[in-house]
Amino acid sequence: MGFVQTVKNIWKIEDLRMRLLITLGFVAIYRFGSFVVLPGVNPLELQALQANASSGLLGLLDMFSGGAFANASIFALGIMPYISASIVMQLLGIAVPAFQKLQREGESGRTKMNQYTRYLTVAILLFQGPAYIYGALGSAIPGGLFDWVIPSTIILAGGSMFVLWLGERITDKGVGNGISFIILIGIIARLPHALVAEVDRLLNAPGGLVLFLLEIIFLMVVIAGAIMLVQGTRKIPVQYAKRIVGNKQYGGVRQYIPLKVNAANVMPIIFAQAIMFIPLTVAQFSVKDGGGFWASLMNYTSFSYNFIFALLIIAFTYFYTAITVNPVQMAEDLKRNNGFIPGIKPGKKTAEYIDLVMSRITFPGSLFLALVAIMPAFAGMTGINSQFAQFFGGTSLLILVGVVLDTLQQIESHLLMRHYDGFLKSGARIKGRTGSIAAY
Repeated sequence: MGFVQTVKNIWKIEDLRMRLLITLGFVAIYRFGSFVVLPGVNPLELQALQANASSGLLGLLDMFSGGAFANASIFALGIMPYISASIVMQLLGIAVPAFQKLQREGESGRTKMNQYTRYLTVAILLFQGPAYIYGALGSAIPGGLFDWVIPSTIILAGGSMFVLWLGERITDKGVGNGISFIILIGIIARLPHALVAEVDRLLNAPGGLVLFLLEIIFLMVVIAGAIMLVQGTRKIPVQYAKRIVGNKQYGGVRQYIPLKVNAANVMPIIFAQAIMFIPLTVAQFSVKDGGGFWASLMNYTSFSYNFIFALLIIAFTYFYTAITVNPVQMAEDLKRNNGFIPGIKPGKKTAEYIDLVMSRITFPGSLFLALVAIMPAFAGMTGINSQFAQFFGGTSLLILVGVVLDTLQQIESHLLMRHYDGFLKSGARIKGRTGSIAAY
């Protein structure tokens, strides 16, 4: 009854009700566009593409696009080109002085960076469009270069940019986290089909019901671990002085700085996944016999794929933590507010201590994140259907958990501001993420 009452409370708040309805409307547009096939393509000739996109790295790419990839839809390229462009721009913001200057210019600098990101997204789309047409569609191409390939590339690029626009409108007018929400919808859209396929497989196996129950229990354990990874923190005690006379501090209150075990949240796995899609594009042109190193990178259960994927996740975890957590700024804020860490001198020593603690907790966090990311490979090795195995970890599970927690937290904040009970009655509240993909 508590959940029903919460839903009623949500409906009573006009602003929140409108945001939810607007979000549902944009989601409906996105899902409708996922089934709009490119002009001239015969859907009956897409059986080979749909079969290839049911497993492996192509299946993962199809999951992110909500099935649009396998349908040869106008939204087939999805939102991943924008994520790739964002990765490049963030790297340039660290390595190139001109982009570093833009980042320090505040709102105007961020506006220019976003503009450059969109330009780079279009450039990536103009490259990925022909790669998708020739590599994925193959015999389903109904025309030549000038009369069909180039117009279809423009349509694919326009469709992907329209998906980006939908995500931004969800952020501004809906429940927020628009880009994340678009990816989430694509993942959820594949869940019923994957679940039905797994049930159908187990019904024909001896002891299938018991195996299915064991799989669900294991999935719940993995989800619980993903939630702990998203919400886990290490608290540093801080003493705030009420007054300072000379070198002595009198009175004060003790609080804590919550440092997240995985401060980068789901971003490292998103970055790494975007990088791992590059071999897929190259392999579409170079791999003919189904063997070799590039072909192994197209198989998400192969050792080479998972090894490189895990290393990228660990590296990106440290990278993204470094650009989102600023120990020097935290130390300056503490000093400005008459705060100090007991036993640590204010200023430089405090910054070094916070940086040391972050390094220590980031290492196990990055390892656990990499383990969760490659979990679908282990699930696939046990015989679980490849589509359903994707939900046992990896990008799909972490995005699903993170975005759902973020969305629930935002809805609960609206309820609490208007003195309604949220999803949790008392005690702990839903924790969202910080510095997540919502930043896009």
